[in-house]
Amino acid sequence: MAYQRPKIQLLEERINEPRKFIQVVMGPRQVGKTTLVTQLLKKAKIPHYFVSADTVANSDTVWIQQQWETARLKWKQSGAKEYLFVIDEIQKINNWSETIKLLWDEDSRKKHPIKIILMGSSRLLLQEGLTESLAGRFETTYLGHWSFKEMQKAFAWDINQFVWYGGYPGSAELISDEERWKKYVYDSLIETSISKDILMLTRVDKPALMRRLFELGCLYSGQILSYNKILGQLLDAGNTTTLSHYLNLLDTAGLLAGVEKFSADKIRQRGSSPKFQVHNTALISAQRNETFRKILKQGDQWGRMVESAIGAHLLNYSLTENFHLYYWRHNNREIDFVIEKRGKVIGLEVKSGTIQKAGGMDAFKKEFNPDKVLLIGNSGLSWQEFLQINPNDLF
Repeated sequence: MAYQRPKIQLLEERINEPRKFIQVVMGPRQVGKTTLVTQLLKKAKIPHYFVSADTVANSDTVWIQQQWETARLKWKQSGAKEYLFVIDEIQKINNWSETIKLLWDEDSRKKHPIKIILMGSSRLLLQEGLTESLAGRFETTYLGHWSFKEMQKAFAWDINQFVWYGGYPGSAELISDEERWKKYVYDSLIETSISKDILMLTRVDKPALMRRLFELGCLYSGQILSYNKILGQLLDAGNTTTLSHYLNLLDTAGLLAGVEKFSADKIRQRGSSPKFQVHNTALISAQRNETFRKILKQGDQWGRMVESAIGAHLLNYSLTENFHLYYWRHNNREIDFVIEKRGKVIGLEVKSGTIQKAGGMDAFKKEFNPDKVLLIGNSGLSWQEFLQINPNDLF
């Protein structure tokens, strides 16, 4: 029997509720959204109709209307008291949210018991459409990159394999041929995410600059760079506002984030130098020349991979558990990560491999009086243990 992600239980419960709903399932490419919903449909107690907008011209809102009418006819023919209509890759259709709102409200007036699941891999476009047109009509489920415990359960990986090969289930069977694995990750995951989830759906005036920004961010994952220094590294005459926008697009595609500095001043926080953080360490490994066996023997380099894995772990859980992720630095004092939820603040310092950093715990505690601080390393909670916990349990 195939491994089922825990989120399927939550969706199954919602589908079996008597009320109508619009359930939006979003997340990066190749994390199992379609597989999860397919598993769910096999178990569902109500009839359903599944369609995908992946091959539809992005201006064709008529397609949604046609498919919705088909779902209505199938519901009437089934004689069922309720019906489930699923649309995959909905963000590919321009003005999709306005059309969904129109049809949903029409069904509500006529008391058609049709429940809706919308799926998509562009978090930015989905959120924009939801807030602009469907306010008060939807719930969201975010499916992030797979955690170590999920990859271990599904593929029997050890923790070092997870740090290097990351959390893409579709690539798991290719790791015995590392060159093939790297090509798959780059061509099918990185390039497809950039070209289909960003460049085809969003205006990007300098696509080459955005691609170089992604490559640089992977190279420096876990490190803090000012936007001016980033421009210098990229040898581009662009501006910091453009870079910030491109980094936000890469983040919403589930590729690369710019973690902000923790500060009591929200304006200063938003204007801080970003700390690059990949969503999945496979994005780093696929672009490096080293092999898994070679990198394991390079203490400093392996330590940076471990820190990126911890950052990715925190980043993905921040999206599913709704806490905020930051870093903190003042002069030569630094805290690797800060997580905050409903006013509770926790500082996290990572010491792995031979990497040594200037201690910042005492200064951070003095300035912010956090609820707790945690050392992840040989003398505290081991990084291996940390990658097996839900960070939300720390609050």
